Amino acid sequence: RDLGEAPASAAFRARSTAALLEKLHALGLVGSKRSLEQCERVSASAFCRRRLPSLLLKLRMAPHMKAAVTFVEQGHVRVGPEVVTDPAFLVTRAMEDFVTWTDASRIRRHVLDYNQERDDFDLAC
Repeated sequence: RDLGEAPASAAFRARSTAALLEKLHALGLVGSKRSLEQCERVSASAFCRRRLPSLLLKLRMAPHMKAAVTFVEQGHVRVGPEVVTDPAFLVTRAMEDFVTWTDASRIRRHVLDYNQERDDFDLAC
């Protein structure tokens, strides 16, 4: 049975709606957790916008999509402590702040050199 067709007063509908909206909001697929109608507007492109290469573009860590995919596949990007090499990796709202270059990445070294922030002690390799 469809969740929208359940009686509005049903406790199951309220719990299920809240859980679904919480999950979609945590994934970054809906803007707020107000109504179930937002779930109808979630499309495949919303999932594609949460993929790691798309977020690299949003964070201005890559000039274009092809370069972003290449950076991920070559292991230059990590999310939190984990190096991610799968371009289809979905980044949640909570993980979005932890997208960065790996410590051994030449791109990271180049960015630090450009910004004159490179510490020779940390990047001795």
